[in-house]
Amino acid sequence: MSDDGRRSGLDEAEAAHRLLRFGPNELYRAKSRGIFTILLGALREPMFLLLLGASVLYLVLGDLGEGLFLTGGACIAIGLVIFQEARSERALAALRELAEPEARVVRGGIERKIPARDLVPGDLVLVGEGDRLAADALLLRGDILSVDESTLTGESVPVAKSPDAAATAVEPYPAPGGEGGAFLFAGTLIVRGHGAAEVARTGVQTALGRIGASLAGITDEPTPLQRTAGRLVGLLGLVALAFCAVLVVVYGLIRGDWVEGALAGITVSIALIPEEFPMVLAVFLAMGAWRLARHNVLVRRAAVIEALGGATLLCVDKTGTLTENRMRLGRLWVDGTEHKVGRGSVPAVAALLEAAALASASRSADPMDRAILELHSPAIAGPHQEPLRTWPLRPERLAVIQVWSGEGGQMAAAKGAPEAIFKLCRLSASQGARLHKVLDDLAAEGLRVLAAASCRAAGEFPETPEEATWVFEGLLGFQDPLRADVPAALAEARGAGISVAMITGDHPATALEIARQAGIDTRAGVVTGAEIAALNPADLARRIRDVRVFARVAPEQKLQLVEAFKADGEIVAMTGDGVNDAPALETAHIGIAMGRRGTDVAREAADLVLLDDSFASIIGGVRLGRRIFANLRKALTYVTAIHVPIAGLALLPILMGLPPMLFPMHVVLLELVVDPVCSMVFEAEPSESGAMRRRPRKASETLFGPREIGLAVLQGLIVLAAVLGVYAWALQAATEPQARAAAFAALILANLVLALSDSASAGVRLFDRHRLAFWAITATAVAVLGAVLFVPLLESIFRISTPGPGVLAVAILAGLVGGGWFGLTRLLRRLAPWGRSAQTLA
Repeated sequence: MSDDGRRSGLDEAEAAHRLLRFGPNELYRAKSRGIFTILLGALREPMFLLLLGASVLYLVLGDLGEGLFLTGGACIAIGLVIFQEARSERALAALRELAEPEARVVRGGIERKIPARDLVPGDLVLVGEGDRLAADALLLRGDILSVDESTLTGESVPVAKSPDAAATAVEPYPAPGGEGGAFLFAGTLIVRGHGAAEVARTGVQTALGRIGASLAGITDEPTPLQRTAGRLVGLLGLVALAFCAVLVVVYGLIRGDWVEGALAGITVSIALIPEEFPMVLAVFLAMGAWRLARHNVLVRRAAVIEALGGATLLCVDKTGTLTENRMRLGRLWVDGTEHKVGRGSVPAVAALLEAAALASASRSADPMDRAILELHSPAIAGPHQEPLRTWPLRPERLAVIQVWSGEGGQMAAAKGAPEAIFKLCRLSASQGARLHKVLDDLAAEGLRVLAAASCRAAGEFPETPEEATWVFEGLLGFQDPLRADVPAALAEARGAGISVAMITGDHPATALEIARQAGIDTRAGVVTGAEIAALNPADLARRIRDVRVFARVAPEQKLQLVEAFKADGEIVAMTGDGVNDAPALETAHIGIAMGRRGTDVAREAADLVLLDDSFASIIGGVRLGRRIFANLRKALTYVTAIHVPIAGLALLPILMGLPPMLFPMHVVLLELVVDPVCSMVFEAEPSESGAMRRRPRKASETLFGPREIGLAVLQGLIVLAAVLGVYAWALQAATEPQARAAAFAALILANLVLALSDSASAGVRLFDRHRLAFWAITATAVAVLGAVLFVPLLESIFRISTPGPGVLAVAILAGLVGGGWFGLTRLLRRLAPWGRSAQTLA
């Protein structure tokens, strides 16, 4: 590529041609499960194995109608699982698209972001601290980079890479891990410095690609919640098989009918296994992640969805999260005088802007650099001219310094934190005190202040900036407007019992002013990074209980604050965007990385990624997290509750000497109602109206603990008692098939009413549009029940006959009472004065 091409990058037509020639820049694509894979997984579930076994048994015994019904029911159940799993796969595929990494490239002289998979050899990419390289590349210009190549070498010590404008890609590959050279490798991490590089190799041709084939074998591990549910289902499966064996033996010995005993045993086994648990968890987590993504919150670890709604403290950065991250110059201070921002003819103002512009990167993501360059284009730096030397921002020198070639020598400019520039210019104590008063006044107005200095050298610039003689040019005050949606979001957080702490590297007065505008509690003042460093852990823990504004905080001190908040019992959600934020993000209960300005390493350490860097998205995520947690708890409670009467009605009539009530075809039909109710009705249930007016749940509160199990068992036992009572009574008042029909109708009705009682939220209308799925399922279930009760062919398959009006009325009443008592008690509690008071306190 020509020298001009190496500065302006490829044009779009050439890039498209090379993409066709070399293919996408991908090592491997995460494999989605196809229909066949989902089908095989479903057929391995105990539920479907039992169904198939029952179908075969019925067909072998010659009962063709029952065998065909069971076979059809198994096919419908498997089809429903495939539909739900495919739905989850589509949601996860959409998340993978959102999670696709991006690269900053220059094409046709214009900087833009493109998906990393669209990189081609010859592309000019811009790299900087925290970026993970997406392709092998040659460093052409910029700083000396410090690169972590441990992905390839296993050695954690970074190596230095020097820019070389004449570098070319040659075989064989240079070995990773060596110092010097200009070759950068895909998968490695830039830990210091910025530069421009030309892509040399992409995809499987990269060094990482040649050894990365094994990555394709990596599969997602189930969450702890999924593992717990899997163990529970496995345990209940063993219990079900044991019950099956016992029931077959008892039935055969007592009644002498081993075939009926086998069928009864299979029925009880099918009824006992809550196979919906893993399916419900998978659907809820996938759909929850998808819903969060629609609110600009990308979920990287599904398990965090359970914790999100329980956050008690949000630790947020100021810039870009509470504010727009859209800096503009608001004040200029030169020689004791404030000046209006503009291109005015005042020489001192022009000199200040010139110094600030010369110390800014020409293609920078820094909003302050852009604000300066939009206002002033330095005359000394032409469109294709590069600085002779650059000293980037360092912890020991919080300033950027660039040296340029000028008339009669070299021109240097410095821009950075005022304290660093004051030190560089060797200002006297009196000058520093006067300037600090100006800084306090500007910061009190919410401005972020930088200082600028210049240096002219007749010959070459000294080896270190501290050796040069600098001239202080003045101060620049930047305004970063507060996001319009932040005050309302903070008010919602306060109403939800969530405290918000702002942790920033800005000046304390600036931090307090922005916190005041946003609505963060400022009554306890501000704690600075210097104070944090001077406090022992015990004193820090006491100090942070009231303080919610932290300023001049170094990135590594964020970890201290997170650990202190956790030690104080808070459930901490932490936002971050830099390389040094990764430990704090990893340590927090919920790590939240910035999607737009966050570094790759921060995103890798985080649980969530904010796609729009907005604080309001965090609160929206908490709201949705609370909804997902509440709905998942309702679904699991319902699943457990409904299996109690199914198992009891398959077992108790036999033990009581009554005719069997449930056969496998009854259980199959019930399962076809339970599954969609769980996965569709509860998942789509809207948030309760007061969900964000309650304090976060306690850290010790589990998703599905003894309280939920107890409630589920109580609900199930009441349904069981109601339906069993109807069956026992109907056996005296009608024939066995009619009694079975009445009890079966009561059980289905109780299931549906119980689902409505469990899912109904306070403040949500009975016929809300979110409940369309429930009413559709209810209408379908009632239609199917009507067909079973009144179609002769189905009557014979289900071994029932149409009951009389009186018996049917009793069955309907029992179903309404057995399934609706819980909803009625909840309604009475809400209407009663003590119920309203308790709800308000909650």
